[in-house]
Order: sequence, then structure tokens, then C-alpha cells
Amino acid sequence: MGKHANVQQYVADVPEGLRDVLAKALAVVGEALPKIEPALWHGQPTWSLGDKPGQKPVCFLKAYPKHVTFGFWKGQLIEGGSDRLESMSRQMAGVKLRDLDDVDADLFTGWVEQARALEK
Repeated sequence: MGKHANVQQYVADVPEGLRDVLAKALAVVGEALPKIEPALWHGQPTWSLGDKPGQKPVCFLKAYPKHVTFGFWKGQLIEGGSDRLESMSRQMAGVKLRDLDDVDADLFTGWVEQARALEK
């Protein structure tokens, strides 16, 4: 995937099978963080609490050839990860989404709310 000017271009460039997964996850985060627009930071849609992209980042979505990662900068501190959150570098954790059934709106909303509180 190349460089994109905005989130819409990023989504449009994702292969069709994963595009629906990404769109569903984007909608879940959008509902959980209604006053925060995602911005491209490090080439991926990222939700941040600060005035600039990446300032107090909460979560991100990143498309790969076979999955979409839904990640959190302080994901290892999130409670109730239901064994789905996998540790990443530093305090980060994320979950790999391969199909629409992997997107659990209620579970993910709880994660987003915790991640937001951790960044305040």
C-alpha cells in the first residue's frame, strides 16, 4: 500500500475482502470516539486525543495483505482483553481481524473507552 492523503484513500486502497472488515472497525471506533476524527499517522488511521495526529494516540487500524490490526498504544493495560489482545512492542497490544465476524462492537467499544482513559 502506498502513501495516502487521507483515511478515505487508505480505505479505498485496501483489498476488497479486507475493506469491509476495515470499514466495520472504523465505524465501531467512530461510534466510540464520536468527537475524534481519525488521521493518518505513520501511514495508518489513528485516533488521538491531542491537537495533532499522534499526540496522545488512543488506537489505530492497519491493513496488511491478510488481516487488519486493531491496535492500542497502551493495550497491555486494557482489562478484559478476552485473550484476544496480543502483546506488541512496549505497552502496545492489538487484535488481528480477518473477517467481519472478528469485529465485536461491544468488546471493542469497551477497549476504546479504556484506551482513551489511559491517555487522559
